Amino acid sequence: MDSSYNFLFDLALILLCTKLLGLATKKVNMPQVVGALVAGLLLGPACFKLIQPTTFISNCAEIGVIVLMFCAGMETDIEELKKSGKASFLIALIGVIVPLVGGLGIAYIFNKQGMISSNATCSILLQNIFIGIILTATSVSITVETLKEMGKLKTKSGNAILGAAIIDDILGIIALTIVTSLADPTVSITMVLLKIVAFFIFVAVVAVSFFFIYNKKYIKVKKGLHRHAILAFVFCLLLSYIGEVVFGVADITGAFFAGLIISKTQRTKFLASKFDTLSYLFLSPIFFASIGLKVEIKSMSAMIVIFAVILTLVAILTKIIGCGLGAKVCGYENYQCLRIGVGMISRGEVALIVADKGFKLGLLGANFLAPVVIMVVVTTIITPILLKVVFNNGPTHHVSSSESIAKGYEEIHHYRVGN
Repeated sequence: MDSSYNFLFDLALILLCTKLLGLATKKVNMPQVVGALVAGLLLGPACFKLIQPTTFISNCAEIGVIVLMFCAGMETDIEELKKSGKASFLIALIGVIVPLVGGLGIAYIFNKQGMISSNATCSILLQNIFIGIILTATSVSITVETLKEMGKLKTKSGNAILGAAIIDDILGIIALTIVTSLADPTVSITMVLLKIVAFFIFVAVVAVSFFFIYNKKYIKVKKGLHRHAILAFVFCLLLSYIGEVVFGVADITGAFFAGLIISKTQRTKFLASKFDTLSYLFLSPIFFASIGLKVEIKSMSAMIVIFAVILTLVAILTKIIGCGLGAKVCGYENYQCLRIGVGMISRGEVALIVADKGFKLGLLGANFLAPVVIMVVVTTIITPILLKVVFNNGPTHHVSSSESIAKGYEEIHHYRVGN
C-alpha cells in the first residue's frame, strides 16, 4: 500500500470516531465536542497509536479553528459586544493576572533541586514566570463551539466571554513577548506593541472600507450568493494571514474580526449556514481531535504527576476566580460570573503553542512539558462539561428577540449535527 495515501484513512478514522463518540457524549447530555476531544486521545500516541500527528492534520486543524472563530464573529451581537467592551477588558485583565501569579507560585514550589529538575537554559525566575504565562492563555474555540451547540453564544455571558477571550489573547501576546525578549534579545517589545496597535487600526480601516463598498451597493446581494461565500472565505483567510504574519497577532483573532465585519451584512445568515456545514462536516472534528493527537505522555516520576495534578487544579481555579472576580466588579450577577469564569478555563491549542515556543527558547524544561500538556487536555475536556452544568443551573431569564432568533438558528444547527 502506498503510504502517501495514509492521510485518507486517517481522515476517515477521525471523522468516524469523533462522530460516534460525539453521539455517545450527547446521550449522556454532554456537548459533542467532548467526544471529539476524547476521540483524539484514543486514536493518538497517548492510547492506541492508530494515528500520528502529521503536518497535513495540523494544517487542517489550523483552518478548522480559523473557520470556527470566523463563524463566531459572524454570529456575535456587535451591540451587546459594545456594551460588554469595558467589562471584557477588566475580566481579561484580572483573568490574566490571577493565573499568572498562580502559575508562578506553583512553579516556584516545584522547580528546584529535590523536587523537579529542569534542563531549561534560562534563569529559574524566568522559567517560573513562563509557566505562569502558559496559564494565562485562553482557547475560546472550545467554548465557542459548546455555546453554539447549546444556543447560548449570543447571551450576555457568551458575549462577555468572547470579548474577554480576544483581549486575553492580546494581553497574553504582550506578556509572552516581554518574557521571550528577556531570553531572546532579537525580539523587540516596543515593536510588538506597535504592531498590535497597528493591527487594530488596520482592522478599523478595513471595516470602514468594507461598509462603504457595501452601502454603495458595489456588491450585489441577490445574485451569485455562492460566490459571496467564497469571497467571504478569502476575506477570512487573508485577515488571518495578515494578522499573524504582518502584525504578530494570532490568526484566530484576525478570523474573528473578519466574521465580525461581515456580521453586519444582509447575507450573514446564508454565509453562516455555509460555513457551519463546512465546519461540522470536516474541519471542526479534525481540529478537536488534533488536540488529543498531540498528547504523548512518556514515563513520569511521582513528583511530576503530582505537579501535573496541582497545575491543572490551579489552572481551573485561577481562571474561575480571576475572570469571575472581574465580572463581579463589572456588575454581573453571581451566576453570570460563574459562567464567564468557566468559559475561560480551556487552554487548548493556545497554551500548546505558547509552551512549544518556550520549550524551543529554553524557557520550559522537558520535565515540565508533559504536565503542561496534561493540564491543557484536562481543561479542554472539562470546560464543555462545566459549561453545560453552569448554563443549565442558572435562573430562567427573559430572552430578547435577537437571542430568540439565535436560539432558533442554533436548534436547527444542533438538529443537523445530531443527525
